[in-house]
Amino acid sequence: MSKLIVNTLNKKSKINKNIYGHFSEHLGRCIYQGIYVGENSEIPNTNGMRNDVVAALKQIKVPVLRWPGGCFADEYHWKDGIGPKENRKKMVNTHWGGVVEDNSFGTHEFLEFCRQVGCEPYINGNVGSGTVQEMSEWMEYMTFDGISPMAQLRRENGREEPWKIKYFGVGNENWGCGGCMRPEYYADEYRRYQTYVRNYGDNKVFKIACGPNSGDYRWTEKVMEIAGKHMNALSLHYYTVPGDWNGKGSATDFDEKTYYLTLHKALHMEELVNNHLQIMNRFDPEHKVGLIVDEWGTWYDVEPGTNPGFLYQQNTMRDAIVAAVNLNIFNEHSDRIVMANIAQMVNVLQAVILTEGNRMVLTPTYHVFDLYKDHQDATLVESYLDTEKIGVAEEHQVPNLSASVSEDANGVLHITAANLSADKAYPLECEIVGRGAVSAEALILAGSMDTYNDFTQGNRVGVEAFDGVSCMGNRISFEIPACSVMKITVR
Repeated sequence: MSKLIVNTLNKKSKINKNIYGHFSEHLGRCIYQGIYVGENSEIPNTNGMRNDVVAALKQIKVPVLRWPGGCFADEYHWKDGIGPKENRKKMVNTHWGGVVEDNSFGTHEFLEFCRQVGCEPYINGNVGSGTVQEMSEWMEYMTFDGISPMAQLRRENGREEPWKIKYFGVGNENWGCGGCMRPEYYADEYRRYQTYVRNYGDNKVFKIACGPNSGDYRWTEKVMEIAGKHMNALSLHYYTVPGDWNGKGSATDFDEKTYYLTLHKALHMEELVNNHLQIMNRFDPEHKVGLIVDEWGTWYDVEPGTNPGFLYQQNTMRDAIVAAVNLNIFNEHSDRIVMANIAQMVNVLQAVILTEGNRMVLTPTYHVFDLYKDHQDATLVESYLDTEKIGVAEEHQVPNLSASVSEDANGVLHITAANLSADKAYPLECEIVGRGAVSAEALILAGSMDTYNDFTQGNRVGVEAFDGVSCMGNRISFEIPACSVMKITVR
């Protein structure tokens, strides 16, 4: 029997709700058709935003949303996306499919979407092809309440009051699609650009620097050395790719060996986070700079017959397990990780929602975010999980179980646990140190590793009540089914 020991006497860091953040880019059908259909669409909408998508995102309490990219951010010029829609410039989206971007979804529309969902906006500025003036004027346009050309322009476009914009990223992937820069060069550019991302009134900007691609530790070292004192956070990007960039593998057609390989690669996040934090701590011993994992998730070959530049992929229970183990890792590092943003919100990569016309499907990954939402702003509690190695190939073995535990403001414990085995259930006993357990209720998401929801087969997997939990004194016992994610609420 596996054992989970929960030490309620050792309260740790607060789990920042923004760890459960999302990312939306002008890529494929993420924005258009996914989030935004326009005010004249027959699909039910409010100010152009799909009502079904907004309601689904409110259900999982999306705390923060990153926009407009991604690679798109460093070719995006914000003034093209304001004013009357018929006058907005059209452009070619050179990064994603070569399609025409008509800029009908711009600053006002994004911030309206955030208002409807009830989340904080996280805006990424253009360093790669933009100017310091352009970035500076964008902040002035959005947040200045006085007399100025940009504030006047905002008012002319129908918004009298300024918005509150806390999170602002100075460039994206500037080591690659954001300008192919060296870390020393980017660090100097970051210092220059961020100087003009000003605080207006009581709007205080949380400045985010472009961090490394996966294991590029030199990037972290140089950017922290040169610019660390000028940032609030550094970003990290890491995608779980079971194949390679020439053949990433199918989202739905895979065997057990590939399943475990995918989970093995997902768990590499732990090593990356630890190593980058060690470097950051050398230059920031007081931990003033947080780590933000603002692009993470699975990346497979696109679905057959779809535009390869749209990055549309299905989403199975394999992805749910990837999401669960990543979120458990982020929870455990919540003393230093202040935000994470899954890529991407709708119709792109590891999406939580898929849409097709007026129809909408919630993916297994969506249901993981639903199960985990009570961790938001709760306090991490020390826990120890007894695990064993499983898998087909010895070099790609993974622990059989993953878990994290938090306590909310009302003293309720929230345990999230994932069984990584494709075919074996495990008995699990949870011992709670420091308090008893009056009751324990459980919810579960379970299915075979390749189970998914789509528009023809409907919802084959979703959250259900789980009644196999016994509670006695300070011990909770249950059997966690194969390929499943559970949430146990202990009162």
